[in-house]
Amino acid sequence: MKKEKRNMDSKQVESQVTEFKPSWRDDYLKWVCAFANTDGGRLIIGVDDSGNPIGIKDTKKLLEDLPNKFRDILGIIPSVRFEKKKDMDIITIEVKHSNVPISYNGRFYIRSGSTIQELKGKDLSRFLISKSGKGWDEYIEESAIKDDINIGTIEKLKRIEIKRIPFIKDENEPMKVLEKLNLIENGKFKRAAILLFGRNLKKFRSSAYIKIGKFLSDTDIVSSDDVEGNLFEQVEKTMELLQTKYLISEIRFEGIYRKEELEYPAEALREAIINAVIHRDYIGPHTQLKVYPDKIILWNSGTLPKEIKIEELKKNHSSYPRNELLADVFFKTGLIEAWGRGTIKIIDECKKAGLPEPEYKEEFGGFAVYFYKNIHTEENLRKLGLNERQIRAINHIKEKGRITNKDYQSLNNCSRNTAFNDLSDLTKRKILKDSGKKGKGAFYVIEQ
Repeated sequence: MKKEKRNMDSKQVESQVTEFKPSWRDDYLKWVCAFANTDGGRLIIGVDDSGNPIGIKDTKKLLEDLPNKFRDILGIIPSVRFEKKKDMDIITIEVKHSNVPISYNGRFYIRSGSTIQELKGKDLSRFLISKSGKGWDEYIEESAIKDDINIGTIEKLKRIEIKRIPFIKDENEPMKVLEKLNLIENGKFKRAAILLFGRNLKKFRSSAYIKIGKFLSDTDIVSSDDVEGNLFEQVEKTMELLQTKYLISEIRFEGIYRKEELEYPAEALREAIINAVIHRDYIGPHTQLKVYPDKIILWNSGTLPKEIKIEELKKNHSSYPRNELLADVFFKTGLIEAWGRGTIKIIDECKKAGLPEPEYKEEFGGFAVYFYKNIHTEENLRKLGLNERQIRAINHIKEKGRITNKDYQSLNNCSRNTAFNDLSDLTKRKILKDSGKKGKGAFYVIEQ
């Protein structure tokens, strides 16, 4: 009994899931609506802003009226519980999360921190879609007609040897291909059909394109291109522009064979671009690809699903595609190998190319991949756990071309043993390599 009393009298605070009110007003139906639309919560009536009980009047009437109001106005039945605190009447309304959208007087509210927010415009569209049980790409594009479909893209798809969808190779009717890919419903095209095979995406979604820009700094842009077309074409055209206009290819020979390698691994870039077009929020702004002298930033609208954390992208994780139909078709066409593996492949390809591990970030209401060209930037060296002496030495090598043990001692005002240990650590990490010489002629250079 004593334990129960301590729990009941313990200090409470307002939060995402708790709200205090001194008395009941029908306007508080907004709060109940917002709790139902978010994560559920409690509305405690008869307490001040600090959670101290002050009591309410007409308790019996409220206990009869409130359940009816919730049922008739909101269409839900929260728990309404009476209790006494310090001999004062308190009512606690427990609201569960609703899987369907709840409105109050035709408006929709959600809980954000300790406030409620009315949803409007694009935010309301996203909310209603999330509650519908269908992905945005599964809805019918009502105004789309057969002439809006690029038959050439379908025919090109059929010419590819696709083991996962062998049924399309011998299908002579293009619309049947789309039906078999689950892109047509009751004779009408789904949004995914237009995105994947449309002639002109901007006719339906003005932001459905990729903008590429070459930057010398955040404010100094050299050139830019808008990449349009359906999603298959966008991936292809973006890669082509990167290879021919925006990035440098290193030419080398293996025997008599000439090989060209981009400054960033093509497979990693392709995977990131495909992920961007599959998982982006098409209610939001266009996809952006910024090429800087030392990095590339690929950003798309739409944050990660709440089931996945940023750090989980570096290991095997479940897939929760925002646009499941898009992901399914890209998987069946062999353009992605398996759901949930793309982010790992991007990291692996960069490491294989000797580049720093890419970074994944949620920013500006979207998701970004940062590719870094130079593994020897101070920022990246610190991420690798190098100490300030080692970083200073690498900067010295970048300027002078080499460093000796004696140079290291002088540069860092340290002992010969400290210099030897630090330099040995850098060689073990394969950041530096030694000259192979002994004694005074020994030196270290950056591992290429």
